[in-house]
Amino acid sequence: MSDKDYLEQGLNGEAPLKIILCGSIQTVEQEKAGVVSVVYATLDKEAAAKKIQELLSQNPQNYYMVYSVPLDVDLTTLTHYPSIAITKDDLQ
Repeated sequence: MSDKDYLEQGLNGEAPLKIILCGSIQTVEQEKAGVVSVVYATLDKEAAAKKIQELLSQNPQNYYMVYSVPLDVDLTTLTHYPSIAITKDDLQ
């Protein structure tokens, strides 16, 4: 699947809460570090779609993903939950 397909899947998921995660490379104490941040949360699918497009155009060097998240659930019990992997190769 393409990144666009993953974004659509996150926006169209059944769970009510839409969260946007940002993966970025930052310099911490003069070394590169991968950082994953929750940058937006909403119950409004249209607001999430608008925000993800805004973030992608403003910060194309970052990696963004949208997740549909159920409420009142231990997310680690799900088969897939909000996360972004940053590998050593990404830091070069």
